Amino acid sequence: METPHGDTHSKTIGYLLWIFGFTGAHRFYYGRPITGAIWFFTLGLLGIGWLIDLFLIPSMDRRADLRFTSGPYDYSVAWILLTFLGLLGIHRFYLGKIWTGLLWLFTGGLLGIGWLYDFCTLNLQVDERNRG
Repeated sequence: METPHGDTHSKTIGYLLWIFGFTGAHRFYYGRPITGAIWFFTLGLLGIGWLIDLFLIPSMDRRADLRFTSGPYDYSVAWILLTFLGLLGIHRFYLGKIWTGLLWLFTGGLLGIGWLYDFCTLNLQVDERNRG
């Protein structure tokens, strides 16, 4: 069975997150948690990797569009909710994960650890929901 792929990620959101690229936010968004963590701990490879990524975002966007499945749940909406309201679990409510959403809400995203976990796995969580 062929999986439906479409424009799952937005270049606009990618570039907006790139502004904070020394934190690796855009790399997490495009499904690259390992390099996202490296960018976070090295401030975007001391700014050099951050500048190079300005030109790499279109290819990261294309790869994310091929890798992840489009569907009823929008990746950009989930990422915006995680980024700004993640400690409250709003992104989990959006994905229909009511019980863990409540857990995040009452524990501050499991004291921030669950929130960080979701930064590494959110694309996979949305992909799973879109395939289901």
